[in-house]
Amino acid sequence: MTDITRRQSLQLLLGAAACAAASTHVFGMPEPSLDSLARRTGRRFGTAIGQGQPGSNAGPFADPSYRRIIEADCGIVVAENEMKWQWLRPTPDTFDFSGFDQLIDYAKAHSMAVRGHTLLWHKSKWMPDWEAAHDFGANPVQAAEAMLTNHIATICKRYGHAIVSYDVVNEAVHDADGELEETALSKALGGAEATIDLAFHTAREHAPHAELVYNDYMGWEAGNDAHRTGVLKLLEGLRKRNVPVDTLGLQSHLIVNSLDPETGIGRREEKAWQAFVDEAVGMGYGLVITEFDVQDKALPTDIAARDAGVAAYARAYLDMMLDYKEMGDILAWGLSDRYSWLQGFSPRDDGKPVRGCPYDHDFKAKPLRDAIAASLKAAAPRA
Repeated sequence: MTDITRRQSLQLLLGAAACAAASTHVFGMPEPSLDSLARRTGRRFGTAIGQGQPGSNAGPFADPSYRRIIEADCGIVVAENEMKWQWLRPTPDTFDFSGFDQLIDYAKAHSMAVRGHTLLWHKSKWMPDWEAAHDFGANPVQAAEAMLTNHIATICKRYGHAIVSYDVVNEAVHDADGELEETALSKALGGAEATIDLAFHTAREHAPHAELVYNDYMGWEAGNDAHRTGVLKLLEGLRKRNVPVDTLGLQSHLIVNSLDPETGIGRREEKAWQAFVDEAVGMGYGLVITEFDVQDKALPTDIAARDAGVAAYARAYLDMMLDYKEMGDILAWGLSDRYSWLQGFSPRDDGKPVRGCPYDHDFKAKPLRDAIAASLKAAAPRA
């Protein structure tokens, strides 16, 4: 793995623009599919899918054009929201599987594998409102253990082998200082470590076939040092305690906050990121890219220039990650700009739509898709 030089960056920019014109299309879709390219090296390519809020037209079930690109390019999917506690647990004593069941049925109908996201999102902000005020009674540890183990066991038993990989715990490390987050559940149970450990042990017991993943958003952009250090500390502790964690999930929400004058693409701490990944795989962890997209904040308004910049930045990242034989599946966090969470969560300062997905608002393939395809073609085989 080597640093990207200025010349290589310019070649990537030019290549991304050229690829868009060179793709062969069958029935309007680029060929070969991203999933077929990934499978050549023992991986799968996929995306998050979701129904959107009730009554909205914000997901594949409401939009046949969006379903078409998912079905053409993907061999694995993950629910964007429908398996999170906020959706699945309306009350402490009830489950609502209706939304997630539809996603499972959709995946089965199209022979797609499914990832489970997430058995525990370890942040108070993203737990249901009832969790913060829940009364765990006179024996809080016992009550909290029962709540967590019942939640995980219920999901794993319901879906069995239909789910091949779980984000068992999501975002347990505070990004500002690298310390573990606490929630009302973890405080009742005896602390974050005990909660995380119990989640993984329970998942292994009830889904012995599945890949068990710790998932987080630490990135290669500046300002992630404490977060990366905290994740490594957590991973090291999990190994020492013999907690059954197979894989580190790299969310890979890439952010172009500023441009590097040397390369002409987004700034990133490439050597620090590589050292972080090296330490994780050195502990025996596999890798999976779980939520890939690109925030294009610092790139110009001009669409052609912006798309080329997004493609070059993504290509540099994917080329690095796919050099690792431990690198497994790659999932985008949405395929089309039309439905990207970035539009509302992290908009551009100029008010223009974010262009961080492989397909644009009208479901046309962009240079980013071609950059992903090129990285997959050049990828090292998976171990």
